[in-house]
Amino acid sequence: MITLMIINRIILTIFMTCLFSSIRVHSEELGSVDTAFKIFGPDHKIVVEVFDDPDIKNVTCYISRAKTGGITGGLGLAEDTADAAISCQQIGPIILSDKITQGKVVFRKRTSLIFKKLQVVRFWDQKRNTLVYLAYSDRMIDGSPKNALSTVPVVSNH
Repeated sequence: MITLMIINRIILTIFMTCLFSSIRVHSEELGSVDTAFKIFGPDHKIVVEVFDDPDIKNVTCYISRAKTGGITGGLGLAEDTADAAISCQQIGPIILSDKITQGKVVFRKRTSLIFKKLQVVRFWDQKRNTLVYLAYSDRMIDGSPKNALSTVPVVSNH
């Protein structure tokens, strides 16, 4: 009975991962720094990546995140920690559409084989004319409260 429940949970997890992995925003790796030497496999490191908001032209976000090394990290089987930082900037004129979806996932990256991912969600603070980007890591069963926030004020040229 317990084995069947575990199998069902695994199947549901794989299904949900496939279903929600369709949100893919291309990111570029700008560079990395080693944080711990590993004799076998790559070192632990902090990776810096950049991506453009897929819906709002001229907003670019930079993310730094932990990446686990070692043998399991080199094989893509390790689970990265939930540590991440984000900074978003306006790189040109921003033109907003009439309707911005609140809480839209604009970036998602897998940080373990199946169960964990780093996400960036965008919010619109209409009262203050500001785009808000929240970076956090979640897991299917138990997420982390660690998060980072960046804002991009949208200045009107009226």
